[in-house]
Formats: sequence, C-alpha cells, structure tokens
Amino acid sequence: MVSLKVKTGNKCFQVKPGTTLYEIGRLVKDDFTYPIVAAKLNNALTDLSKPIFTNSIIEFYDRSSVVGNRVYARSLEFLVTVAAKKVLKEQAEVLIDYSLDNGIYCEVIGQRINQKTIENIENAMHEMVKDKLKIRKSVVSRIDAINYFGKNKKFDKVENLRYTTNSTITLHMLDNNYDYYFGPLVHNTGQINLFKLLYLKDNSFIMTFPNKRKPKTVTEYTHHKLLFEEYKNFQEWCKKVHLQTAPELNRLSAENKTIESIRLAEAYYEHQITKTANSILKIKDKIKVILLSGPSSSGKTTTARKLQMSLKVLGLTPHMISLDDYFIDRDKTPRDENGEYDFSSIKVINSELLNKNLKDLLEGKEVKLPSFNFVKGKQEYNGKTLRLEEDDVLIIEGIHAFNDALIKSVPRENKFKVFISPLTSLKIDNHNRVHTSDIRKLRRIVRDSKFRGFPAIETLKGWANVVKETHERVYPFEDDADSIINTALNYELGVLRIYAEPLLYAINENNEYYPEVTRLINLLRNFLPISSEGIPKDSLLREFIGGGIYEEE
Repeated sequence: MVSLKVKTGNKCFQVKPGTTLYEIGRLVKDDFTYPIVAAKLNNALTDLSKPIFTNSIIEFYDRSSVVGNRVYARSLEFLVTVAAKKVLKEQAEVLIDYSLDNGIYCEVIGQRINQKTIENIENAMHEMVKDKLKIRKSVVSRIDAINYFGKNKKFDKVENLRYTTNSTITLHMLDNNYDYYFGPLVHNTGQINLFKLLYLKDNSFIMTFPNKRKPKTVTEYTHHKLLFEEYKNFQEWCKKVHLQTAPELNRLSAENKTIESIRLAEAYYEHQITKTANSILKIKDKIKVILLSGPSSSGKTTTARKLQMSLKVLGLTPHMISLDDYFIDRDKTPRDENGEYDFSSIKVINSELLNKNLKDLLEGKEVKLPSFNFVKGKQEYNGKTLRLEEDDVLIIEGIHAFNDALIKSVPRENKFKVFISPLTSLKIDNHNRVHTSDIRKLRRIVRDSKFRGFPAIETLKGWANVVKETHERVYPFEDDADSIINTALNYELGVLRIYAEPLLYAINENNEYYPEVTRLINLLRNFLPISSEGIPKDSLLREFIGGGIYEEE
C-alpha cells in the first residue's frame, strides 16, 4: 500500500493517504503541554480535519502559541453563540464585540438577561465541551450562503457576503448551526474546555480564557474604567452614525459617499483632543507636564501635535520634549536576550539628565536641551534652550511616559497622563470582530515601508517584540491615565488596503510568515478600497500613509 512521508518537528512518520491532521496530531500530542488546536500544512495554516494526500511538513500549535491562542479564541466565539441559542429566545443573539483586558466583550440583543442567563449559557457551553462535538466544514456557493443566512434572518451576514468577490464560502457547522469565520477552528469542542463568562450590566458579559502568556488557566478580568467607558462610548457613536460594520462602510463606498465616513471619523477624533485639552485647562494651575503613552502605531506623534495646537487655542503655551533626545549613546545601549539593541528598554533613556532638566524647568530656570543624533548614535547640543513661563506646559510622549520610575522629579499631581490607542469597535459582522492589534500592525507595515524602507516581512518578524513591549511597558500603567484618546478611524482599513496589500503580496508563499500574510489579506478583503484623496492633510492616518503636514516638522 502506498504511504506518505510526514515530518513534524524532529519526528517523521509513514501514514496512509487521507489521514487527517487530527490523527497525525494524536501521534505527537505528548510533545505538547496543551491540546493541539491547529496546524500549518506545507506552510498553509489549516484546521485539524484536513486530510493529506502528499508528503508533508506539518507544524502543530496549541493554545500557548500566538496562532493557537487565536484559534482557541475564535472557536470559543463560535461555541458561545451556539450555546446561547439553546438558552435564549429564538430571535435573541450574542454579539461578539471587541477585546477588553484579558477577555472578549459580548452583548445579547433581543432579550433581557441577568446573572442566571449567563450561568445557563456557560453551563450549555460546558455540556458541549463534554460531548466533544466535532466542528465540521462545508463549501457552498456564495449565493447559497446568502440565501441560507437570509432565510435564517442573519442579515448582517447577508450584507457582508454581498460585498464578497469569492464564488464559494466555507461554512462551519456546530450542533446544526452554520456560521463562517476567517481562519481555522478547533477540531472538536473538547479542545476548548477552559473559559469563564462574567456578567456585566447593560445586557453584556465578558468571556475570558487562557492567553498566550498564561495558557495554563483562565485569565482574570480586570476592569479598566476609563478604557471600558471609551469603548462603550465609541461603540454607541458608531451605531448612531452607521459606521460599525464592514457592510455599512462598503455601502458608502459603493454609493461614492466615503467622504462622509472620513469626515465623521476625523471629527470624533478631533472632539476627543478638544475634550482632553479642556480637561487640562480646568486644572492648568497644577499641571506642568502632559504625558502621552500608548502602544506602537497608535498615532502618538500626531496626537501630541494636535493636542499642542488645541492647548494653544485655549491660551496655554505647550512645548514638546521628545524622550528620544534623551537616549544614551549607542555604545551604552542595553541589549536584549538575543544580543540585539533593546531600544524600548527604560534604561535606554538618560533619566538622570531628563529629571534634572525637568526640575530646573519647573523652578523657572533656563535649560539647554539635548538632541540625539541617530546617525552617529550620540547625544548632542545644538543651542536649543527652554524656560517655562506662567502658562507654559510640557508635552512628553513615549512608551515609558506613564512610568513614574522614569520621571521622578515631577510630583503626580503636576502630571496629566493621556493614554492613546485605536480602540476600534469595528466588526465584519455580528460574530467576526476586527482586532485593535491588527489595525496597529497594518498601520506599522505601511509606515515602515513608506518612511523607514522596511519591507512588510521585517515588520512581521518584529511584531512579537512589539507585543511584548506593549504588555510589559505600556498596559501595566494604563489605569493611571487621566484621559483616553481613541485613535481608531473606522474608515481606515479601506485606505490601508490600498497601501498594505501590495506589500503583503510581495512576501513569498514559502516564507514562514505567509499564513499571517494571508490572514491579513483576507481581513482587508472585507473592505472596499478607499482613496486617500479625501483624507485631511493633518489626519492621524497621514502619519502612516504619508502626505501629511507634519512630515517636515
């Protein structure tokens, strides 16, 4: 009998043609701490039900990996929507909204719920886990999928499929419920046994589960008041102006009305800056230093400049100080565990000089300000000085800006901290959300290519370090914020598609990051292209795509 050669890790097997990845995974399951949930077959990410018919190289993933944890979360989203159908009334439904702390924020529409309702949904989920129900796939025509979802009154999916160019759609089936997802799901419900539902007010709940950093147990949800309120406010605003889903944006594009979505999104962003500036004005007698922090590619630079202008309008005189100018000389820069320069370490900043300068400025002294020569890798002085007058304030932005270990010379009551991040509530449909991290990743891919000469593959290679940096050096301090500015622009994926797609297509299908490339391309395909022509020159998005008024400053 003909047999196939299979290599996975450092092991090789002979298997029959038609053997599934799930069956092969069982041969190596003892090499993994947690259940295998997905696989990369000859460099293509797929679910475990896939049979093989050629000699293959296979890489398996459990929930402790980035890929595996994403599959775990996506499968839980399917599980909770199906379990909810067993508990809720016929037309009631769970909406998968957005990530929040260590969980996923979900809403129930069509029925009032309480703590008991959530307990019943969670119990139904556990019953389905215990039964190890298989998640099956079927490929149908796009028209048949539209007719099916229309018949079942899933009009969010009907609208989205109308803007899909694919002739066929892959549907997933669990307990006689059909849905579609943009990526693999687990083989069966027994593989997603750890989760918890936490009831919140306003007909909502948080679903928590193990994450990559803590894969052993369900992560605890921490309520971040300001962050939670901004997510909710933005979500409600998006609903009112009909900018919450991909079909709503696509309809505007199809009707040549994209300028409306651009103006609305830009106005919301500008409103937050004005609101923050007014908050600072109310306590201007106390505030001397304004600190801006947030994850990479949040738009800190543009936001800082816009806040500076807004404060000027209110009669204050803000001065920008860059933490980059306080970098220590290159030969003294600390290195990470791989021997590479760790430019995101707090130790890369000359905190002693920074604090001395700030102390002198707050005492009314004139200070010589340094600048950092990135070509030479050395700190220099070019004659720039500063003295603070009565209505003068300092604006400092950077990933370490909230860390009081960096700026010790300024008391907390004299600081105003602004947290910045694209807190999107944008969804493809009721069960498929857009991840905030994907928006930042696509922004960075475009910016790195446009302004730094880095191909997309280099951005993808370095993204793990960006995530690590954010979780270690930004998120632990977010609750100390006095204000949050949401930099999400719901129209931007249509714009980023034009810039990012060619960069992603340039990556060879044999590259180890190609599965991530295809995932991002498939995300962008849900949004019709939007020309950058109508985007204001001072838009935050110009920081990434170019053509902005701040580039030469």
